[in-house]
Amino acid sequence: MRAEFDENLVTGNEMIDSQHKELIDKINKLLDSCEVGNDKVVAIKTLDYLADYTEFHFGEEEKLQESINYPAITEHKKEHDKLRQVVKDLYNMLEEEEGPSAAFVEQVNRNVIEWLYKHIKGFDRSVAEYKFMNTSSERL
Repeated sequence: MRAEFDENLVTGNEMIDSQHKELIDKINKLLDSCEVGNDKVVAIKTLDYLADYTEFHFGEEEKLQESINYPAITEHKKEHDKLRQVVKDLYNMLEEEEGPSAAFVEQVNRNVIEWLYKHIKGFDRSVAEYKFMNTSSERL
């Protein structure tokens, strides 16, 4: 399964939407690296790239939430921590195996792509709506 960014994932916040598109691109590159010869080193480097961008993106989201005094920031950070743990688990899988296996790809699909879709549609949209409602009410 390849990840795709479609209108169901649009939050309305240009910065966040752009970063989500980039995250999806990096997830797909990780999946692509698993198909090309099952090279463990390439998969680890691609996972590094995804992990680094994820940290950058989470930092940007959390700064935005702090700037608008988003009331559910603690819960949102806990959700981010869940994906951080998934990434650690993926590293552990790669370390234990000769290269990315079918089980590894399944974990990326189930625990990264599905998590991201659910997170964007729920948590990130909520932040964007909160920001919109608060900046809109200030204009009245």
